[in-house]
Amino acid sequence: MIIHEWMKRYTAAAAAVLLALPISWAAPAREASAASQAPAPCGSGDHGLLQSLQKQHTGQGQDPLHFSDIQFLTDSTGRAAGTGFMIGTSDAGCHWQEIYKGQWQFTQMDFINNVNGWALATMPSQQTTYLIKTTDGGSHWKGVYTGKNHFERIQMIDSQTGYGYTGIAAYRTDNGGNSWVKVPTPANTRYATFNNTKTGYVLTIVPGSGYRVMQTRDGGHSWATKLTVKTPSTSGGEIYGKDNQVWAVLYGDSGMSQVSYSLYGSTDQGSHWKRVIAQDTAGGGPAPGSWTPVAKEGPAQPGGHPGNMQLVGKETAFLAGGSPAGGMVSVGVTYNGGKTWKNMKPTVNGYDARISFVDGKIGWLVVTSSTKSSIYSTQDGGATWSRKFAFKEALQP
Repeated sequence: MIIHEWMKRYTAAAAAVLLALPISWAAPAREASAASQAPAPCGSGDHGLLQSLQKQHTGQGQDPLHFSDIQFLTDSTGRAAGTGFMIGTSDAGCHWQEIYKGQWQFTQMDFINNVNGWALATMPSQQTTYLIKTTDGGSHWKGVYTGKNHFERIQMIDSQTGYGYTGIAAYRTDNGGNSWVKVPTPANTRYATFNNTKTGYVLTIVPGSGYRVMQTRDGGHSWATKLTVKTPSTSGGEIYGKDNQVWAVLYGDSGMSQVSYSLYGSTDQGSHWKRVIAQDTAGGGPAPGSWTPVAKEGPAQPGGHPGNMQLVGKETAFLAGGSPAGGMVSVGVTYNGGKTWKNMKPTVNGYDARISFVDGKIGWLVVTSSTKSSIYSTQDGGATWSRKFAFKEALQP
């Protein structure tokens, strides 16, 4: 039994090490002479992984095994995590390895390099969310002190500095999570994000009026209003920032599996804005704001709701979307800071999705709904997708 347990730990650790190394480094020197041989064919379906875990999630009353997040560090190396597992690839999804299998139910992950990562996760049958971190690529995880705070999101700047966000507050650590300091934010803050320790943005609610997007340049000590949007209904939203880009997803009402929302974008740190998407719906009513939008609906129709965003370079932004009514997911994109917007034709089955783009063309999408959970890659900015991993349930008609 001791030898068996040791071998299990050794195998998990070896998978993380292989993921952290280029494929050519992991091959023995004697195999270099075999370069003329045909490469091993790419795997398909579930690649033979997580067989016992898939069986546990099969049957009446069981939620199928599914993904919750995806992150690619390069065009070939990345991870996907979900309900009690994490898998990874170092050859653009041709082959996948099991990195972790255990009790942690991942909700978000943030790797700063191919070895050091952080994650939010729950335990089975528990509602509490824990902050955990790894120093071996994801094979082993340990808890991180957060005091009485239960973070809903994390954002790591480097191995020591990062942010943890609750629904109404932001906290920063400068020592790898050993201690946390509350960042001063304006009243009625509902979302926050920081580009670095100085520059950050918050979304605040103005009761009876609408939303404000505010910016700090001194780590939260002072804040300036950058955008004001009037709307009778304030259901919250998200902010995404990178370098000079800042984007805000603002929600109106929802109903009949539909949500009304607006997407505002800026390429100069909030000095000038465009109302890029304004999606009115029958169930949710009018979208927040009144400016003429570039597009009247977001990705994945009918009645699509937004997923996460990915910002690339100076003017490129992607938005994921899912349509419960249509049973499809897709992305929308701008390459010019919101002057134009293109929603890609939905071709992937699912209800919810998250995306990870490494440049303006190469990206990854994971279906996060409890059914049809699969991983896809694109080489053309989301116009077409190629399936790289799928659980057995997702392959059923």
